Amino acid sequence: AKKYIDQYFERHQGVKRFIELTLKSVREKGYATTLLGRKRPVLELKSDNSVTRQQGERLAINTPVQGSAADIIKLAMINIWRVFKERNLNTIMILQVHDELLFEVPINELQIVKDLVKEKMERVIELLVPLKVEIGYGKSWADAH
Repeated sequence: AKKYIDQYFERHQGVKRFIELTLKSVREKGYATTLLGRKRPVLELKSDNSVTRQQGERLAINTPVQGSAADIIKLAMINIWRVFKERNLNTIMILQVHDELLFEVPINELQIVKDLVKEKMERVIELLVPLKVEIGYGKSWADAH
């Protein structure tokens, strides 16, 4: 396993740099931040217990990535909901699962909602890497995939 991990970090040196810089920053500040500035205290890094400290390291590294993804999807949901209200659409946002949104859409609003959701999700935040959205639809969640 060590061999594979070492090979991974050799090939992806930016990942190793990200981890090192993130841990350094979180140790100094006591918290990790998301792209949108949300702070998460990581007190586990100061623990005398090595298992707890390792958990803190995982939290420190995951927060900027997973926390930022959570911030982005929630901001997109707010923006989409506002447009639905402004346009008096009958579409209902039903569920969020990680980076996926599920809607109940009247058939006459399908194309409008598909275009609107794609645009609002892809442009919710400007990043160096573009956000790309795939949209599926069907009579059930399974059919939409």
